Amino acid sequence: MQEASETFRREGKRIGFVPTMGYLHEGHLALVRKARADARVVVVSIFVNPLQFGPQEDFGRYPRAFERDRMLLEQERTDIIFFPDDSEMYPEGYSTYVEVRGLGEHLCGLRREGHFTGVATVVAKLFNAVKPHFAVFGQKDYQQLKIIQRMARDLNMDLEIIGHPTVREEGGLAMSSRNAYLSAEDREKALLISASMTKAEELFRGGERRAGVLAAEVRKILASKDGIDIEYITLCNPDTLNDVGKIERSALLAIALRVGKTRLIDNTILTES
Repeated sequence: MQEASETFRREGKRIGFVPTMGYLHEGHLALVRKARADARVVVVSIFVNPLQFGPQEDFGRYPRAFERDRMLLEQERTDIIFFPDDSEMYPEGYSTYVEVRGLGEHLCGLRREGHFTGVATVVAKLFNAVKPHFAVFGQKDYQQLKIIQRMARDLNMDLEIIGHPTVREEGGLAMSSRNAYLSAEDREKALLISASMTKAEELFRGGERRAGVLAAEVRKILASKDGIDIEYITLCNPDTLNDVGKIERSALLAIALRVGKTRLIDNTILTES
C-alpha cells in the first residue's frame, strides 16, 4: 500500500481515502463519491478494528460481507481496496497507542472505555499506510470526526480531514452498518431519534435556548415507546464537546441509545442561521 501511494504521489496524483469497517451502505458510498470528486486516486480500507470494541460489545458479530463490499466499491470506481488482517495491523508484541485527551472524555467516551484510543490508533496506522492527501469521515460519528481532526492537527499529519453530512434512510434514520441488527419493529422505534431531533430544531428556531428544556423534549419523544434504553442526550459545544446550559450561538445535540440490543448514535447541530 505504501509503495503504491508513493508511486501515485511521484506522479502528482491526489489520493483520497475513506476508512471503513465494511458492510457498506449508502452513507459509506457517499463518502467514496466525495473522495472520487476531489481525488485522482481513491482508496477505501475495510478493517473491523478489534481495539475499538469493548469486551461486551459486538466485535464477533459485527456484519462482514467483503465480496458484496468489493462489488459496491467497484461500481463507485474505487481504485484500491486496502483490506489488511488483524496480524498485519497488530503484529505480535504490538504496544503503541494514540490517545487524544479531552475530546475523548465526553459522550461515547464516558461509556466506552478505550474506544477512542482504538479509533485514533487504527486511523493513524491507516494514514501511515495509505499516505492520503485527504480523508473523508461521516458526521454521524461526530465525536470521532472531531478526535481525528484534532489528532491530525496535533501530530502535524500532512493531510486534510473532511467531514461529510450524515446520510439518512427514508424516514430519517441515520445510515449505519448496525441498522442490519434492527427488526422491523425496532426500526420503527429507531425513527423516533430523528423525530426528536426535528422537534429540538423546531424549538430552537422558535427561540428556546435552554439546554435542559431541549433535552427534556427529546427525552419525552424517545421515551414514548417501550424498548428504547437512552444512554445519553447531551447538548454541548460543537468544538470542545463540553456540556452547555444555555446555547449562545450553536450547540451539538448528541444522542446515544439502544433499541433492543442495538446501540445507535445520532446528532444534529443547532445553530443560528
